[in-house]
Amino acid sequence: MSIKVAIFGVGLIGGSLALCLKGKPGITVVGHSHRRESQRRIMDRGVVDAVTLSMEEAATDADFIFLCVPVSKLEPYLQQLSELPLKEGCIITDVGSTKASVAACAATFNRPGVHFIGGHPMAGSERSGVEAASSLLFENAYYVLTPSDDVPEQSYERLEQLLSHTKAQIVRVDPVLHDEIVGAISHLPHIIAVALVNQIRAYNNADTNGLYRMLAAGGFRDITRIASSDPVIWRDILLSNREILLTLLKDWNREMEAFIQVLEAKDGEGIEEAFKTANQFRSELPERRKGVITSLYDIYIDVPDHPGIIGQIATQLGDQHINLSNMQIIESREDVPGVMRLSFRQEQEMERAKQLLQSLNYKVYV
Repeated sequence: MSIKVAIFGVGLIGGSLALCLKGKPGITVVGHSHRRESQRRIMDRGVVDAVTLSMEEAATDADFIFLCVPVSKLEPYLQQLSELPLKEGCIITDVGSTKASVAACAATFNRPGVHFIGGHPMAGSERSGVEAASSLLFENAYYVLTPSDDVPEQSYERLEQLLSHTKAQIVRVDPVLHDEIVGAISHLPHIIAVALVNQIRAYNNADTNGLYRMLAAGGFRDITRIASSDPVIWRDILLSNREILLTLLKDWNREMEAFIQVLEAKDGEGIEEAFKTANQFRSELPERRKGVITSLYDIYIDVPDHPGIIGQIATQLGDQHINLSNMQIIESREDVPGVMRLSFRQEQEMERAKQLLQSLNYKVYV
């Protein structure tokens, strides 16, 4: 039986989904673009079987429709789809970072035989656009599905079966609970990172001669990297999850107030206890699993300071076909081992690089 999958928004996530499905027996993947320029880029990348500028053409006879558009556009897209002649049995899903608002909108989607199942693949990349799409993006990642109570189990199982091609681990979660959890483990950390960077930026003035910026090159830059996330995307995400984030931020303020109190009281035991409890819980978190915040696959190495060493290391990796995404000389080494950071997009590439460099007698830190 032939299956048509329509993907609206063929960027990083939509393009990666397309690559997971394209070429599988009986599956045809059609992409939708609203601009001719994007249409050409999608076809040049080869992630879909066909791409169209017509929303109706993409949706007609589709068995599955994936909405891979920004969170702020999900509801308008659902409204437009509600006015099209969709195939009976069609399943509509999305990939947004928040689920409660789109689930509420979908509840008003009164089309017999057509069902909406919210989705959130908890994987991403520091790159964006269809050029960054990869068939490996979702492998071993959690892929959350948030069906409402009125979605037939058979429809849920059909979507779950289709998504098996991504090699992700499917998790079924209530939409509101999803937003509470993701708000705490992703949205709140992004807010904290942005606020922290802006606080340090305010200190970095003429009186300090830019020393804050210069000395923040090591560990501070690493722990606040998510502050570099796309401003428009995060504007939409935070506004969509506004009520939950307001509660989380009030909880965060209480945590900070507790630290203020132990410091004012010179309570060394209280400080130790805070670090111990955090350390214990963090040690229980799964390692090497893709999550909602993109993992870093970095290694650090000690290298002698002489001309040509960077090119030499890059050549050694290239000779073994190890894909290196970035190299950086570390200027501030507080909390950062090694004098050079090598970054990779895949864990497998990082492990291969580690083994190669150790065999060449470099001191390697992970």
